Amino acid sequence: MRLLLLAGTSDARRIAQGLAETDVTTIASLAGVTRQPIDLPCETRVGGFGGQDGFRLYLQTANIDAVVDATHPFAARMSQTAATICKALNIPHVQMLRPEWQPEPGDSWTEVASEAEVAALVPRGATVFLATGRQTLKCYGNMTGRRLICRQIDPPDHPFPFPAGEFLVGRPPFSVQDEVNLFQNLGVDWLVVKNSGGQASHSKLEAARLLGIPVAMIKRPTQPDCTRLSRVPEVLDWVARRVNS
Repeated sequence: MRLLLLAGTSDARRIAQGLAETDVTTIASLAGVTRQPIDLPCETRVGGFGGQDGFRLYLQTANIDAVVDATHPFAARMSQTAATICKALNIPHVQMLRPEWQPEPGDSWTEVASEAEVAALVPRGATVFLATGRQTLKCYGNMTGRRLICRQIDPPDHPFPFPAGEFLVGRPPFSVQDEVNLFQNLGVDWLVVKNSGGQASHSKLEAARLLGIPVAMIKRPTQPDCTRLSRVPEVLDWVARRVNS
């Protein structure tokens, strides 16, 4: 079996590691957002496919037998493309989607539908920690009067786009204590987070709870209508059943 793994998450890395011990030929695809991604134990391609037509062509020319979508929960366009084209080509497809985070006692969360809605919550003069990545930074253009801190993995290749803002470079994972110390040192008043779920980046939410920092939680986009699993072992079992069928 030749399997295309739409990767870029810690779940995708664990899936690739699990498949490395099988006879499945796995090709991982990375969007190219991170300049120096962690190596995966399989063939890896980097970059987009060129929309639905490009994705269809790739599946056909690469002789792909099955597709596992383990992209970020906010990679909505890629997930929709994968589900649509796999259905049209009758290629087995599954989406690995980890459960959403849920507020716990002591949390102060406000759900918003998009980055543009955050400004209505955060008062002027506040220091805002943006844990939503540089790809959506342009969406915070209405946050005038707030100090914005955007954390990203790679060093910035351009100045911060807004006044009173700065980039902070750091590669996860971060412990809860790391995040507590960081938020205290920066004087963070608000935390902005996408509801990506999972444990790898949950520490910032625990730190916000301990420090009493309010959180603007961005809701997930609509997901495709497809077979969906929430745990890596379930995905590996799904692949194994297709190998043995």
